[in-house]
Amino acid sequence: MRKRVVILDYGSGNLRSAQRAVERTGAEVAVSGDPHAALEADGLVVPGVGAFAACSEGLRAAGGDRVIGKRLAGGRPVLGICVGMQVLFERGVEHGSASEGCGEWPGTVERLQAPIVPHMGWNTLRAPEGTRLFAGLPADERFYFVHSYGVLEWTLQPASPHMAPPLVTWSTHGGPFVSAVENGPLSATQFHPEKSGDAGAQVLANWVGTL
Repeated sequence: MRKRVVILDYGSGNLRSAQRAVERTGAEVAVSGDPHAALEADGLVVPGVGAFAACSEGLRAAGGDRVIGKRLAGGRPVLGICVGMQVLFERGVEHGSASEGCGEWPGTVERLQAPIVPHMGWNTLRAPEGTRLFAGLPADERFYFVHSYGVLEWTLQPASPHMAPPLVTWSTHGGPFVSAVENGPLSATQFHPEKSGDAGAQVLANWVGTL
């Protein structure tokens, strides 16, 4: 049976390009802002472009933060993309002003420490052992990024010594930043898999394969 995936429509993100990219994995994909549809799907994709504050506000206004929380409480997979990854963290700081995120992960989204910002174009990453998102991909594979902000430090530890720690993937632009996270049912990428050619298609196929 084909997996059912909803691309969450809360007024931000490359909705149609994300839909087409996920459809190529063989999944049945709908773009929807309906909370019931988002809760019931096998997988939920949370896209996002632009400013952290605007995305976070839009997500809350659409009830997306509650949908994400309910899905994760039931172990149902969620994939955040670009700013859709960033809003999963506690807060974002832009131009000296802090905005609240979903708080699924502790940490702050802040301006990249690099001589050239935004970070726009192709870059490599360093995926950890045991990764499922990047399974089958060479270590020097490149992915497409467009962002000025990111998570520069990772502080999350497993809740108990019996739990596996989150798998954190890093990239470098000026300094290191988090480019992907795999944490039980919650996964996210700072890069755009839908714009990353065959490599991005493999990441999406790997994620759909976990549903």
